[in-house]
Amino acid sequence: MDFSILLQDIPTLLVVIIGVPAVLVAYIVGGEYLIRRLPDENRPQVRPWLWVGPALVIVGGILLLPAIATVIQSVQDNHGNFVGLQNYATQLADFPSGGSWIAIRNNVLIWLIFYTLFVLAFGLALAVLFDRVGYETLVKTLIFMPMAISSVALGVIWKFMYWYQPAGASQTGTLNAFVTFFHHEPVAWLQDQWPNGIGILDNLAVVTAATWGIVGFSMVILSAALKGIPGELLEAARVDGAGELTIFRRVIFPLMMPTIVVVGTTLVIFALKIFGEVYVMTNGNYNTDVLALRMFNLLYLSHNNAAASAVAIILLIAVIPVLIFNLRQFRAVEARR
Repeated sequence: MDFSILLQDIPTLLVVIIGVPAVLVAYIVGGEYLIRRLPDENRPQVRPWLWVGPALVIVGGILLLPAIATVIQSVQDNHGNFVGLQNYATQLADFPSGGSWIAIRNNVLIWLIFYTLFVLAFGLALAVLFDRVGYETLVKTLIFMPMAISSVALGVIWKFMYWYQPAGASQTGTLNAFVTFFHHEPVAWLQDQWPNGIGILDNLAVVTAATWGIVGFSMVILSAALKGIPGELLEAARVDGAGELTIFRRVIFPLMMPTIVVVGTTLVIFALKIFGEVYVMTNGNYNTDVLALRMFNLLYLSHNNAAASAVAIILLIAVIPVLIFNLRQFRAVEARR
């Protein structure tokens, strides 16, 4: 073992182990000392900033400054020369099947709609069906378990599920083994650009895999909202002669709507920035490209930093309105409690 390398790392270790806690303690103690020297009426206004200040600095350094740098780079070429909106024009050219339009179409028309609806529908159905049954904890744990794996692992699992072999060959993919068991031709789930080369089947196959991975999140949140509904309301509806379907439609669903909206808008954000599943399963081939993957490929494969920055800003512009709406809905839900 080379002890000289270890000795060279000792100053860094001392800084991390001793220096960082020391700076933190000095900041807190020094900040409190200065705040106590202020007039009594000013202390409540200043003290929160003592604790929020470091977080704001970190957020500004990690998120805000890179975002500003990305905006600047998006109006330059790869050599740093100002080109205005040329990068955006290039990415949005050749409507509807060129530039970033395929990725925008998939994000907005397929992922945003089907992914959000699938996850909400299955999550709500599972939350209602397994509410207050004896095996509720076990079932919900199993459904939530895919949340513990990464999107890359999820993509690998479902890529094997969809694996395709030509007709007559042994089908190692689970779905095609099931299909051929009933004497049907195997289906190229991730290569069949049905219909008419648009690639709806391929995209829905990836959406289904992503839904399996995230439906536990929707189920848990909606289940918590369901358990927050007073039992007296449900019992009163049953005493009045209402059936379970009517109770769900007239009582449960309206009371859960604020939570459903918050979960739905969160899923919209997930849909707009989807990346891992598409990257692993198709890498954007067969008309399955999405904005985050297009940005990645432009940056690391084409080495076109300016174009990648333009796509990143397009994605940011798409996410911000949904994020603002989500925050407002969350505050509205909190205000009702």
